[in-house]
Amino acid sequence: MTIEVVLATHNQHKVQEFQRILGAAMPEVTVLAYDGPEPVEDGVSFSENALIKARAAAAHTGRIAMADDSGISVDVLGGAPGIFSARWAGPGHRDRDNLELLLAQLADIAPKHRAATFLCHIALVVPEASGQPGFEHVSVGVWPGALATEASGENGFGYDPIFIPHGYEISAAELPPETKNDISHRARAFADLIPTLKSVARA
Repeated sequence: MTIEVVLATHNQHKVQEFQRILGAAMPEVTVLAYDGPEPVEDGVSFSENALIKARAAAAHTGRIAMADDSGISVDVLGGAPGIFSARWAGPGHRDRDNLELLLAQLADIAPKHRAATFLCHIALVVPEASGQPGFEHVSVGVWPGALATEASGENGFGYDPIFIPHGYEISAAELPPETKNDISHRARAFADLIPTLKSVARA
């Protein structure tokens, strides 16, 4: 039996990524793109924003829906950029602008104080159906590391070129894609999500 899950994004590349990861563990899952309006992400945490998007997709389609929200948290900045990771340099700026601003803000910070963590929260929302109550779940992936003093590597995006994963001496953007896909914050969130999605599929 095929299980169709709507991913709350208009980004087809992300749909393909979710399909590849979920399909490897659950071949019966088909990930669908969301064609509805984008909700206002006014939550104050990754979980809240992921749930806002997943709830909107579930309400619009009547299907099981997923959404993710992710970013980087820097210890010395009190957890910032956090939920503002994608727009740290301001609305309309590029990933490179965000990265360069963060490096500039940490220019005088010693290596021992440059700890950082990539975080990914994936929300799963099952709408009410046939008298059955709805269900919500958020899985969290945490990828610890530290920030380099300059960017390196071409295999990543966002803050990958300055993020040195714990246990490595190269940036996330220098890791082979298959390695990154196995150990990243998103991979860890999926590992936590899949048992819950399997239980939903059996219900």
